[in-house]
Amino acid sequence: MSPRLPDGGPAPADGALPRESLARLGARPFGVYVHVPFCAARCGYCDFNTYVPGDGISPDGFAGAVAAEAALAARVLGGTLPPADTVFLGGGTPTLLPARDLAAILAAIPRAACAEVTVEANPETIDAPLLEALLEAGVTRLSLGMQSAAPHVLAALDRRHTPGRAVAAARAARAAGFAHVSLDLIYGGPGESDADWAASLDAALAAGVDHVSAYALTVEPGTRLHAQVRRGAVAAPDDDVQARRYRAADAALAAAGLDWYELSSWAAEPGARCAHNVGYWRSHDWWGIGPGAHSHVGGVRWWNVLHPARWAERVAAGRSPAAGREILTPEQRRTERTMLELRLVEGLPVAGADAPAATALAGEGLLDSGALAAGVARLTLDGRLLADHVARTLLG
Repeated sequence: MSPRLPDGGPAPADGALPRESLARLGARPFGVYVHVPFCAARCGYCDFNTYVPGDGISPDGFAGAVAAEAALAARVLGGTLPPADTVFLGGGTPTLLPARDLAAILAAIPRAACAEVTVEANPETIDAPLLEALLEAGVTRLSLGMQSAAPHVLAALDRRHTPGRAVAAARAARAAGFAHVSLDLIYGGPGESDADWAASLDAALAAGVDHVSAYALTVEPGTRLHAQVRRGAVAAPDDDVQARRYRAADAALAAAGLDWYELSSWAAEPGARCAHNVGYWRSHDWWGIGPGAHSHVGGVRWWNVLHPARWAERVAAGRSPAAGREILTPEQRRTERTMLELRLVEGLPVAGADAPAATALAGEGLLDSGALAAGVARLTLDGRLLADHVARTLLG
């Protein structure tokens, strides 16, 4: 099942943006996201826009299509693509592509000096030649999908790598010269115990990475996991268990010198944070390239068609691959700013009409009272576990 696209209005065939949106370009950092939709197999919990090569889907020509959409972006944004402060190749599994294709994709994207360039990878795709090629292409950050160190949890999540493969890949990346390496974990998987989760955290920390992301397993409609839960073959994740696992993660990571900077992310120091993702949470500008990719420039948001062949046909013809778009209203911007910036350790400035609600939340122990005294709504550990409730309360 492919994810459902958002509701929205039609997007112009040439991708043109309103003049007032273009006038804001350059006022905030600019990022480029490239969605590589190919996976060797589809994990049972995943509802991302991904495809297993075959059945008419092939990665051949994908790099050229990315270059074509980058050229379209340049035309729309004034004749040249702004040098990206951050570039993120996600998926899917970008490292299923040949190294030469990954290098060609990055060569099509102008980058600012000292730009952060992240590539996501599955551990089983990593070897020394690939690491060397990524470094040569300008990649500065590698993000590896570890998920768990427990064999039975990996099997339940349909992950193909062995428990130690992610740790070995992370160590190899560090040894190859990557300054920043991240491991992604999932907690609350089928059959996972507290001891399994503790072992996963220990293994991730033993890999010597400077960034860890930890996500609660969610059951998304249309996935294989959703079908298993519906028929009772697998138990649904337990909220209390997931809260306990989050607290355990925060304690273990903090003790190892990794501090939280976003609800699901911990870093060894500010330079290890994922600047590209911070751009999403701060509503910066970015252009999303690839099937199903989302973009945001100057208060306009749009999303590409989902199917790789339809996307490639449009960009080859010089047409926008956007399936729809919306121009954000002031109320939508306020809502998104509240929901997103509240996720960050710096918190959300509050004043005026928001102050009474924030004061009440601080009384419940969900916002830091000291930060609130300085006019900032900053989540406590309890507040992080109830972040959506806190945001809804602030929005009234």
